[in-house]
Amino acid sequence: MKKITKEVYLKWYEDMLFWRKFEDKLAQVYIQQKVRGFLHLYNGQEAVLAGSLHAMDLTKDRMITAYRNHVQPIGMGVDPKAVMAELYGKVTGTSKGMGGSMHIFSKEHRFHGGHGIVGGQIPLGAGMAFGDKYFKRDNVTLCYMGDGAVRQGSFHEAMNLAMLWQLPVVFICENNGYAMGTSVARTSHSTEIWKLGLGYEMPCGPVDGMNPVTVAQEVSKAIDRARTGGGPTFLEMKTYRYRGHSMSDAQHYRTKEEVQEYQKIDPITQVLDIIKENKYATDEEIKKIDGEVKKRVAECEKFAEESDFPPVQQLYDMVYEEEDTPFVQHK
Repeated sequence: MKKITKEVYLKWYEDMLFWRKFEDKLAQVYIQQKVRGFLHLYNGQEAVLAGSLHAMDLTKDRMITAYRNHVQPIGMGVDPKAVMAELYGKVTGTSKGMGGSMHIFSKEHRFHGGHGIVGGQIPLGAGMAFGDKYFKRDNVTLCYMGDGAVRQGSFHEAMNLAMLWQLPVVFICENNGYAMGTSVARTSHSTEIWKLGLGYEMPCGPVDGMNPVTVAQEVSKAIDRARTGGGPTFLEMKTYRYRGHSMSDAQHYRTKEEVQEYQKIDPITQVLDIIKENKYATDEEIKKIDGEVKKRVAECEKFAEESDFPPVQQLYDMVYEEEDTPFVQHK
């Protein structure tokens, strides 16, 4: 695994803080009805992404996930201004304003969505890995899902074929405890989700998903296994979301005290504590990072606010591929 240095901790702190503040701003403008539809926030789960990115080779590895997908593309290199503009439905967004919150996508940066169908991205992730193996490309696909998605048949079908064909894919379940709003204990006899990999004789295990170090260690092992022909891995990241399933979630299924307990092991706080303990940065330097993050979020908001909505004509140009469609006037 790549060494976890002072620079890595400082990058983790700045990145995770930016992701958190970026989504806090989204929550704010959602209430103002500047962002419409659904909005699923990642607050609390940032260590899973930070640790995974440290383990990946961003020049060739891929990522695909479900609809809690705003900060992942940013981590993969997508301009956060374009991500926020997409959420606003503006033409400067990652999909020209046509995808919205649940469908961020960047072929250039190997981020393949953002998928609204629960579990729908899992066979797609396996399929991308199949393509890489078939064409002998040295790539690994990281395929993320929530704890609710492992009840879908598509999950089990993809796991079976991935193991049968020894595909270079890492399946990662981000178990934040409640799926859409029902605890794992109420939907499954076994609450240890990682054990589902045993049925396919797939390497699998639990991971502390609140700590980017443990995430980086386990994802690195899984990526190395996949890249060297060892096939897939299934990891259960035990994490927690501080906000509801989406902005419309009243969260009646848990107490405020429970959320506060998990906030004591906040991934951002854990990283900041290590920075302070090891004197990787002074209080003034940390304050400077905080200020820079605040400034970047404001720039994203300004860009999205000032961008134009897409013209109506764009709808037809993007939906109808055929140039000779007789009833649609193309550019």
